[in-house]
Amino acid sequence: MITSNIIKVFIPATASFMVGILLAPLLTHYLYKYRVWKKVSSKTALDGTPAVEFERLRATVHTGTETSTPRMGGILIWVSASVVTIGAWILARSVPIPFFEKLDFLSRSQTWIPLFALLAGALMGFVNDLLDIHPSGERGVRLRTRLLFVTLVSSFIGWWFYAKLGIDAIGIPGDGTFALGALIVPLFVLITLGLYAGGVIDGIDGLAGGVFSTAFMAYAGIAYFQNQINLAAFSATLTGAILAFLWFNIPPARFWMTETGTMGLTMALAVIAFMTDTPGNGYGVAALPLIAFPLVVTVLSNIVQVASKKFRGKKIFRIAPLHHHFEAIGWPSYKVTMRYWIISIICAIVGMTVALLK
Repeated sequence: MITSNIIKVFIPATASFMVGILLAPLLTHYLYKYRVWKKVSSKTALDGTPAVEFERLRATVHTGTETSTPRMGGILIWVSASVVTIGAWILARSVPIPFFEKLDFLSRSQTWIPLFALLAGALMGFVNDLLDIHPSGERGVRLRTRLLFVTLVSSFIGWWFYAKLGIDAIGIPGDGTFALGALIVPLFVLITLGLYAGGVIDGIDGLAGGVFSTAFMAYAGIAYFQNQINLAAFSATLTGAILAFLWFNIPPARFWMTETGTMGLTMALAVIAFMTDTPGNGYGVAALPLIAFPLVVTVLSNIVQVASKKFRGKKIFRIAPLHHHFEAIGWPSYKVTMRYWIISIICAIVGMTVALLK
């Protein structure tokens, strides 16, 4: 049984990586053919003022530019993961032999909700990216509209957790559970919004891919040890797809992930964290700030920067979010990326330990 479960997790992960590698040249062809990048390069700071420091940094450090590097690379991730997830389901029904039936991990109890979150976020991000590359220079879907979308979708999922699955508490390591009742819904919404805000980590070649792949790999391990094998397989499938994207996103990036990748991944990550909590008799939510620490730091650095400029009249960081601050003080981009990867791996190990405490 153990070997069978390992195969069920590893084969979809490998398959999604291979699908991504095979699809990447086709995606690259069309992204360059249709010039899927911003036609007008512009950047504003968090408070709405011109981002002078960032423009200087981009001109002197970044290998790619907003007007020459294609966006929408995140398509590779959710398409590859969806092809494998749905393909395994179709294969199990078209060729009903035990091996193929075992590979089917699309289930109502463990896979439907995270897959829905992934695709809902990815499609909204796709619309944003389409508007972002418009010749008029429009900056995509307005932020307040995107936040409203994330709020509505996460409210529905949170309600589903509470009303349909009976989830009304989160696990507290060493102290059992903390009952929230209906407050589990706004908590899920806040966590999803926080993770989505961390999606701006997609700012340096290879950075987001490394951070996201590590996070989903950690939750694949957590779900596996909780015997939520279908959820583990889905998380591993996402990991394989992200690694395929990362193969082409290391410097110099062939394309960038942008919203169609980050929105879907952050929403799926929030769902998986909750599903590895009380439903799996674990502490998936408590482990989330550790496993997703680079995303948390990204959000906090933005908040601190805006608050400092508003109340103190000066900045704390040269540029926010934090990874650009490190670039601004002289760290090469590859050093920032690789150190974030190392931190992500360490945080994933610590987070997995916390999530599986008994």
